[in-house]
Amino acid sequence: MTDVVHSFTTKIPVWTPYIQPVDLASATAEQMAAMQVTPSNKGVSAYVLTLAHDPESLAVRSPLFNKIMYGKDGLSSAERELGAVGASVVNRCIYCAAVHSSRFNSLAKRPEVIEEIFAHERQAKLNPRDQAIFDFSAQLSETPPALSDSAAKSLTDAGLSTLEAVDLVFSSAIFGWANRLMHTLGEPTER
Repeated sequence: MTDVVHSFTTKIPVWTPYIQPVDLASATAEQMAAMQVTPSNKGVSAYVLTLAHDPESLAVRSPLFNKIMYGKDGLSSAERELGAVGASVVNRCIYCAAVHSSRFNSLAKRPEVIEEIFAHERQAKLNPRDQAIFDFSAQLSETPPALSDSAAKSLTDAGLSTLEAVDLVFSSAIFGWANRLMHTLGEPTER
């Protein structure tokens, strides 16, 4: 039996589903088509194989996720990843926090940002733009209706354009959903 992982790290754990994933060798044509729109070039993950039990939803989810996280306009890719990290930290999603902090580090080349977040979580002290992105994403993930005008203003004050702010809402919000899927369908296990 493997141990469940409980701490934040950039080392990506194994995610183990609670239900048997779809067997790729015997997947239906509809399941195969739905799995073709995932962005990974590393093969089909256990997570995607688990989501493939509902190919209609997966076929809609993946293009939306791809447009939000890999869009070319607005917020930079690294900052979208930072928004995903903020949501994942608040939602205690160890797996997503590891994946997206690793991507942030790879894109931004500033591992000290993630080190600070993992060490201090919501009390992390970052440069003004990163702080605004992280705080907004975390606040949106904690209680969306409680998000105030001052939270949105903090993004403008940090230099984010309207499009960048909307991209941050999208990347943070999709992780509110993705984190809950990860928690409900499986758990991170040994690294």
